[in-house]
Amino acid sequence: MKGNEAIAHAAIRCGVDGFFGYPITPQSEIIETLSLLKPWETTGMVVVQAESEIAAINMVYGGAGAGKRVFTTSSSPGVALMQEGISYMAGAEIPGVFVNVQRGGPGLGTIQPSQSDYFQATRGGGNGDYNVIVLAPNSVQEMADFVDLAFELAFKYRNPAMILSDGVIGQMMEKVVLPPMKPRRTEEQIKKECPWATIGRTMDREPNILTSLELKPEVMEARNIHMQEKYKLCQETEVRYEAQKCDDADYLIVSFGSAARIGEKAVELAREQGIKAGLFRPITLWPFPSKQIAEIAKGKKGILVSEINAGQMIQDVRLAINGALPVEHFGRLGGIVPEPEEIVDALKEKFINVK
Repeated sequence: MKGNEAIAHAAIRCGVDGFFGYPITPQSEIIETLSLLKPWETTGMVVVQAESEIAAINMVYGGAGAGKRVFTTSSSPGVALMQEGISYMAGAEIPGVFVNVQRGGPGLGTIQPSQSDYFQATRGGGNGDYNVIVLAPNSVQEMADFVDLAFELAFKYRNPAMILSDGVIGQMMEKVVLPPMKPRRTEEQIKKECPWATIGRTMDREPNILTSLELKPEVMEARNIHMQEKYKLCQETEVRYEAQKCDDADYLIVSFGSAARIGEKAVELAREQGIKAGLFRPITLWPFPSKQIAEIAKGKKGILVSEINAGQMIQDVRLAINGALPVEHFGRLGGIVPEPEEIVDALKEKFINVK
């Protein structure tokens, strides 16, 4: 099935309570698949096509604030509209999941694949000092697997989590093993697991109020310090990455998502030409595997960061390497997906001076 379809199937199987979204290419198959599967008749999962992305993110805010496992999906311009709501959720410490199937920009751009929302995802497109947990799948299987993982991390840290995909992974078709069915949580389970949730007034307590607003600066500072401590714990314990053929490599190709799929073939072609290349793939874009890439890069001659953008993740790679060795970039723009041969040519041109 398509990567987008895998997201929909996985959400139903993972006991998700609700979806609120709005169609936009190249992710519309997610809401279309949910509409065809009619989970409200089988599991009770709510599926709503909102009137806009702004409405969708605020529906997620409300549902997640009640302790429910709810999510939304969109593509680049739609996610841009959601940024205020994501910031509000981070500030109120409300867990929710967002899927961004990226397309080229800026603005309305193109409906073709891109990875130009890296900054939007990892830097936080909304206001304030906050982070979003970001997972970058590079296969249809990971699209399915990351749904449950994203919810697990979101609720563990009471923080928004994003699956940052792109038009390649969303539209490509592969075999996939779907997760086993798990039941949705009962109201009593939610009350026990999410004592912070706004699940309404009860006989023994007033309802919780979840808000990102605080008018007293000293209280707001304390809340921000708490959030930074939470982010530090996340950085220490939740880093995920993959390294291929890096032990004997002279050069590293660093890529995420679909670009890493292309990077795998580029490593193979480079080694056929006598160039010892390896691939480092960050799976969590935030928290970024800075310590891990710095350790693996020891003794290497150079790093080529290959992305389908003008150069965004390269900034995090350079910060991690801290000038220890040269770091160069190769990317295509406007929705053009690079060929493996182009990456090998860039590796040779930038580091081996072979044109």
